[in-house]
This record gives sequence, structure tokens and C-alpha cells, in this order.
Amino acid sequence: MPLAETNNQVTTSLNPVMLLTYSLGLILFVIWLIKTSFGKKSLDDAEPRNNNIPVYMPFALLVFWFFLISALTLIAQNIFPDKSDWQKAFAENLVLSLGTIAASILVINLARRFFVNKLKGLGLDLKTIHKDIASAALNLAAIWPIIMFTFITTILIGQLIFGDSFQIKQHEELKLITTYPQIQLRVLIFLTATVVVPIFEELLFRGMFQTTIRSYISTLPVFDKIQSKSLKTWAGIAVTSVLFAIAHQQPAHWPALFVLSLALGYSYEKSNSLFRPIFIHIFFNGIAVLSTLYAS
Repeated sequence: MPLAETNNQVTTSLNPVMLLTYSLGLILFVIWLIKTSFGKKSLDDAEPRNNNIPVYMPFALLVFWFFLISALTLIAQNIFPDKSDWQKAFAENLVLSLGTIAASILVINLARRFFVNKLKGLGLDLKTIHKDIASAALNLAAIWPIIMFTFITTILIGQLIFGDSFQIKQHEELKLITTYPQIQLRVLIFLTATVVVPIFEELLFRGMFQTTIRSYISTLPVFDKIQSKSLKTWAGIAVTSVLFAIAHQQPAHWPALFVLSLALGYSYEKSNSLFRPIFIHIFFNGIAVLSTLYAS
């Protein structure tokens, strides 16, 4: 999801509230570094999630989702050829939302089959939600300055390579939400971007990809001599984060998305609850969308 918009609207004006937020985040991050020996011991207590997911399954789900959304979007364009631009945008976002919900239901049903403890094995335990909401807010606060620093660094490097004209393109959904004032479209985009898509992406990337990759990595000969459970778990998080970033079709956003994904993956392994990265993702996207609406 959008990073340029978040940075432009939330971090460019370093008012006292923003400075306090950044300071709190850096303090939390430093405390985490100290407690975990710079991350070396951060995931020593992370237990693997017992599963029998085929290695190809997460990739098949990702391809299925892309093709489903593409097909539904094409159908929507053909059904409403004479509608106004905002109505076409509404129809396309509606099929995006419905298609993503359908894909999420598919992932949940597959999780019931492939995880030993079914949905609890995936990390969906309703009893942990109240803890996960609070922890998600703290986790996002701790990683927020690092994400923004990564994003700003990407801009500076881009300008050095491509010149001062280098810019990071605004996310297409946020272009729509600022271009058209119709409340129906804005509400739909808000719900899609802050609820529907984050839930699906966490089900797929953390729940399916990260679990599968972590299980597979532990079987590789190169890791036989490595005793650190944290290192093996971080390797799975890192590979998943590369895939997560690349799946978003804006290369200039990849470095910051990679950092965000590291935080999402860590929160999943540390808590063994999928609700925690879901809430982090929802909060992150929500800030991006609301800050864009506020500035428009």
C-alpha cells in the first residue's frame, strides 16, 4: 500500500506531535534492540506452526488472486462501458473487494485443511484480539520511523541516480480518492484498502507463505549447522518480505515495504497470532488513506 502519501502527508511537517511520535517509536525500537541483543535472541521462543502445506500452494493462491481480480475487472469494464469515470472506478473497486473477500475465504478453508490445529494453528484465535490490537499499535509505532527513514532514503538515492525529477508515484487508489469527491467511492476505497486487502495479504503472505517458507528453510542442509532458532525464523521472514514487496507493483516502494513486512512477519512469529500483523497492516494503511483524505 501507499508509502509516498503517508510520508508526504504525515511526516513532512515535523510538528511537536510528529516529533513526539517519532521519539516514542525510536525509544521503543531501541528498547527492543537492547532486550533482544540486536535481534539475535528475538525469536528464540518462536514455535513452528505444524502444517502440511504443499510448497506450491501459496504461489498458486497468489496467481489465482491476480487472475481472479483481472478477470472480474475486465468483466466490470465491459458491463459498464457507458458509465462516468467515477462509476467505473467504483465498479472496479467493488469487484476488487469482492474478489479479495472470495480469495480470503479460500485461504481460510485451505488453512483448516493444512494446519494441524486448523484456524488456531494459523493464528486466528478470537481470545487474543484484545491483546493484539494494543500490541499492534506499539509494534507499528516502533517500526514507523524506520519505515519512513527507508522511504526517504529511497527518494534520495533515486534522485542521485535519476536526477531531481525522480518521484515516487502515488498509489492508484489514492489518486482516485483525491480525484473524485463521491462519498460512495471514497467509503468503498477506504474499506477495501484498510480492511479487505490487509486481511487477505496477511492470510496469504504471513499465514501461508511465511509458514511454508519457514518450514521449508528448516530442512535445507545449509541450516543444519546453525543452532540459532532466531536466525532460521528471520530467514523465513526475510524471504517472505521480498515476495511481499515484489507483489506490489511499484518498485520504488519495495525497500520500505520490505521493512514493513519484516515487522509484520516478526509480530506473527513472536505472538503466534495472525491478528497482530493484520491489525498492524490495517493501522498502517488507515493512516495512509486518512492522511491523504485530510490533505485533499
